[in-house]
Parts: sequence; structure tokens; C-alpha cells
Amino acid sequence: MRIKWFSLVRITGLLLVLLYHFFQKFFPGGFIGVDIFFTFSGFLITALLIDEFARHQKIDLKGFLKRRFYRIVPPLVFMVLLVMPFTFLVRRDFIAGIGTQIAAVFGFVTNFYEMLSGGSYESQFIPHLFIHTWSLALEVHYYVLWALLAWFLAKKAKTVGQYRGLIFLSSVGLFLVSFMTFFIGALLTKNLSNVYFSSMAHIFPFFVGSALATVTGITTVSPNFTKLAKSWTSKKALSVLGGAFAVLLLLTFILPFDSIWTYLFGFLVATLAAASMIVATRVLHEKTPDQKEPAVISFIADTSYGVYLFHWPFYIIFSQLMTNGWASLLTTIVSFSLAALSFYIIEPTLAGRQPKIFGLQMDLRSITRPIFYSAIPLTLLMFGIILFAPRVGAFDENLITEGLRQSDNKMQITRSQVDNASATSYNVTDGETMIGDSVNLRASDYLKKVLPDIQVDALVSRNLESGLKVYETDISNHVLLKNVIIALGTNSSDNYKELLDQFVEKLPKGHRLIFVTPYDGREAGDDSSVTVQTRNYELELAKKYDYVFVADWYQAALENPAIWAGTDNVHFGLETDGSIDIGGELYANVVKKAVEEAKKGAIKP
Repeated sequence: MRIKWFSLVRITGLLLVLLYHFFQKFFPGGFIGVDIFFTFSGFLITALLIDEFARHQKIDLKGFLKRRFYRIVPPLVFMVLLVMPFTFLVRRDFIAGIGTQIAAVFGFVTNFYEMLSGGSYESQFIPHLFIHTWSLALEVHYYVLWALLAWFLAKKAKTVGQYRGLIFLSSVGLFLVSFMTFFIGALLTKNLSNVYFSSMAHIFPFFVGSALATVTGITTVSPNFTKLAKSWTSKKALSVLGGAFAVLLLLTFILPFDSIWTYLFGFLVATLAAASMIVATRVLHEKTPDQKEPAVISFIADTSYGVYLFHWPFYIIFSQLMTNGWASLLTTIVSFSLAALSFYIIEPTLAGRQPKIFGLQMDLRSITRPIFYSAIPLTLLMFGIILFAPRVGAFDENLITEGLRQSDNKMQITRSQVDNASATSYNVTDGETMIGDSVNLRASDYLKKVLPDIQVDALVSRNLESGLKVYETDISNHVLLKNVIIALGTNSSDNYKELLDQFVEKLPKGHRLIFVTPYDGREAGDDSSVTVQTRNYELELAKKYDYVFVADWYQAALENPAIWAGTDNVHFGLETDGSIDIGGELYANVVKKAVEEAKKGAIKP
């Protein structure tokens, strides 16, 4: 039995995800589209299990897992095999470590892989081509856990009502455990991506859907839902549907991924709004017995899983070759085409059914055979790419090399300071000490060209808080040079004012302090973003203290958009087109100019 209008829930989830990935700056909260999918999946799977128990008084666990396998695995394999030839169109950085990524995909542990590799869901200079399969990993974890529990409860229940009650209580209990893990984890962690990727924490929307299925259901519904459906008019159901959609759309505009409030309340609100859409569409099904769901809506819903699978890797590849608008359009066309091929032809053929297109059975053996035979060379190509792919990309290699080089340089300079300190009445050695993050690390070679004696201490993912600890250690060891440059803030900290004040307060006498303003192109121009607010406060400090100066990288970055083409809008330039040199030289000269101005100014008395 197909419930009309459920397609609207699936389409909403897909729409928000596509808007988020294609136009993240305008739809920063579109990642909640995945939670809509989670809620709907929890509802649908549980409703089908209850219907099965109502018919047979038992659950066929093997049959359930078999159906899930044929729905999930063929499109996934199809996606990976088709993406691999397209990787030849982009630089080799995108296939660095691709074998491990693919193993995580097929093992349904992409979420754990991303957590262990320390990846941020939003900020990756070279985005993983298959990072989006983290949500599929969570779905599979839920399916296995829930199927086992539903099978076990079916053995205990004697009636449908009792089974429904056991499912409801289990859903509520597991929801509370999962959501509290999500809630508390967000309060305790410094990397919210780990909470986002966590199976234990982020599985709670599924259980909201599961609990809802015990009431509304598909074929087997509760008496309460029957009363609800009779009491609601079509107009009221449409109002609830529209209101829930409006809430989700609003969240898409206002929810930032890295805000603690998003995790404490945002995801839960999105999940409840998705549940409201499910109820409203279920009632609409009852209210429109003679109305058919438009074919285009059914098509988009049927292919939504495939579109989700295909869109991300193709968008990443196409966006390296053309403008974002064209990349988004081409990705949409390719994704829907391949998803339709998978859903209407490949999947039913593998499951032993004759393909149907819009309800019409068709003999497509002349098409399916070449498709399946093509899997052989594509599989060989995949293994070939895995075998010859670099272990790390050029960007990561550059960061590792620079990290080792700066450590050696720091040791040499520190030793020189110990031997030769006493340059001024404050016993401060002339020169520049720079404490920075991965952007600073990327610019190390260019900085040394314009400031040959600069001492750089930069580290990937360093923020103001961790940078302050390095600063305090250098102070206690008396190794700070006269001009101290702080190039932090790209990895934002909500308590930036307190941390920046401490940098100023703890600066030893006889030194100058230079802040390099942070830049994140995804938030540029947004005065409410922490990155922009950090920059504005650094400018205020420079006006307040005559020994504090600013190297305004933010402004220079805004005025030079060419260095951001094809990047994550945080780490400037590409090796392939030479824009890395332009960006590196620009960054170094911005810092050099600030140092020259600082040398003419006061020191901390």
C-alpha cells in the first residue's frame, strides 16, 4: 500500500540537502534535510514491521534484511563505480586515500572513518568524495539494531496492540538515550562534527519516526489516529503540512552547523517538524481517496535515495571544472538520470523482478546486460585507482612538511635566543614569533621569503584557545621574539573576546602584538558570524592599545576573489593554476606590511 503525499516529506528532505550543498552560504542549515530522511525512515520501517506482524504474527528477519540489502547496496555500488572514471578530471588530491574511503563506504562505517580522521563535516580543503555516505552508515546501523529488537519483541507480543505498545515504549526509551547523548555530547565536545557523525547520538530522529509509526502507521493504524483523521479537515491537514514545511525552511536559513544551539535544540525542532509533516500527509491520504499523486512527485520521491547518493561526488567533481551554477545544474541532471536508471531498471532486475517504468512492465534485457557487463571494467578501474592513488594529497603533504620544517626552525631559533638574549632593556630579542593555524601553515614558505627570520608555530585546527596555551608556554620559556603575531580565529571560538583580551593582557613588556584577522569566505560579510566578529574585535583592540596592531587578511581576501576559486574558501589557492602562489604572496605581504608598521610604533611598557 502506497501512502499518497508521503513523497512530499522525502522531497523536502532532498530539497534541503541539495540547497545546502549547492548554495551553502544562502542555506546554511540545509543539513537538517538528512534528519528529515532519518525521521521518515524510522517511521516507514517501523510501520511496515507492524503491518507484517499484523498479517503473520511474526517478523521475517531474514526477509527484512534481504529487502534492505537490495534497496541500499546496488545503488551504492553503482554510484562508487560510476564516480571513479570522473576522478581523472580533477587533481589527484581528490583520490588521496580513496581506498580507505571506499572501504568505509562498503563497510557502512563512513561516520566512524570521518570521526577517526578528525574531519569536520563542513570544512575540508579537499572534500571527501564519499563523506555523504555517513548518513547511510547511520541508517544501516539503525536497520540492524531495530530489526533485531522488532523481531525479539514480536516473539513476546500476543496481539497487534501489545506489539505496538512494546514498539512505542522501546522507541521512546531509545530516543531518550540517544538524544541525551547528543545533547550532553554537544556540551562537552570541542568538535561538534563528532557528535554529528555519532551513531549513538544522532540516531534519535529514527526513534521519533518509530514512535510515530505506532500511532499513524500505514495499513495498521491506532484508534487514536482514526479519530484524528476524522476530526481534521483537508484544510487543517494542509495547514499543518505547510506550517511544518515553513519551520524547516526557516531553520534552513538560520541554523549554523557549528552553533551549540543547533545541537541542543535545532535538530530536535527539525525532527519534530518532519514528524508533523508525516502526520499531515498521512491524514491527507485519508482525505483524498479519489485523488492521485502527480507522477512527477512520485518520480522525485522514488529516486530521492539515488539522487542523494550521486549528487555529492559529482558536484564536487563538476565544481572543480566550472562555475557553481553550472556545476549545480549538471549535477542535478546527472543525479536524477542515474538515480532513475538505478531505481527503475538495475534494482528490480537484481531483485529478480521485471523492470517497471511508471507502472508499465518492460523487457529491458538489451539495456540491462551491457550495464551489468560494464561493471567488470569499472571494478578493475576502481581497484587500479585505489592501488595507484597517493596516500595523502599535495595539500596535506605540504602541511606535514611545513610542520616538520617549522619545528626544526623553532629549535634553532630558541637555541640562538638562549645564547644571545639581551637585545633591549627588556631583554627581548628582535624578530617575529608567529602562532597560527592551517592557513598560516600554508603560507609558511611565503612568509619566510619576506620575513626570513620569522619563527612560525602553526598547526592544523588550532583555535584561539589552544593557541593561547602555546602563547603562555612561549612566555614562560622566554622565547617570544619582539613582535608577536597571532594568526588565529578561522577555527572560531564563541568566547573570542575573552581569549583575545588574554593575549593582550599576558603579552610581556617590551613586545608588540599583531593580530592577523581571520577569513572564512562562507561567512564573509555576515556580521553575525563569529569569524567576522573576531576580526572586528581585533580592530577595536588595535585602536585601544598603541602596542597592538592588525594585519587585515580578511580585507585582503575579500578584495582578491581569484585566490578562492575551487577552494574551501578558507585555505587560499590551488597548485594546479598557480593561485596558491598569488594567495601565499598576498598573505605574506599583508603580514609584512603590518610588521613594518608595528616597528614604527610603541612596545608594551
